[in-house]
Amino acid sequence: MGQVERTTILTPALCRAARGFLDWTQNDLAERSGISRSTIRDYEADRHAAHRATQAQLRLAFEDGGIAFVSVKAGGLAVCSIGEPEK
Repeated sequence: MGQVERTTILTPALCRAARGFLDWTQNDLAERSGISRSTIRDYEADRHAAHRATQAQLRLAFEDGGIAFVSVKAGGLAVCSIGEPEK
């Protein structure tokens, strides 16, 4: 049996892009995701990889804020807004 392909949950670049889309600071994302600001800072700067669970928490915070992550033909992900962010 072949190995199951692992899909990308979130990349540092997508994290920065989604924050920019929502006009969130790293502190805003930390509060909404429950992930420390220092972890977010280091992840976004590509200083270290984040665990899949951490990426999932960040992505969920973005999705709750009104961001959608869409698969694109080239095999990556794109960020788009799906409406007004949660207040």
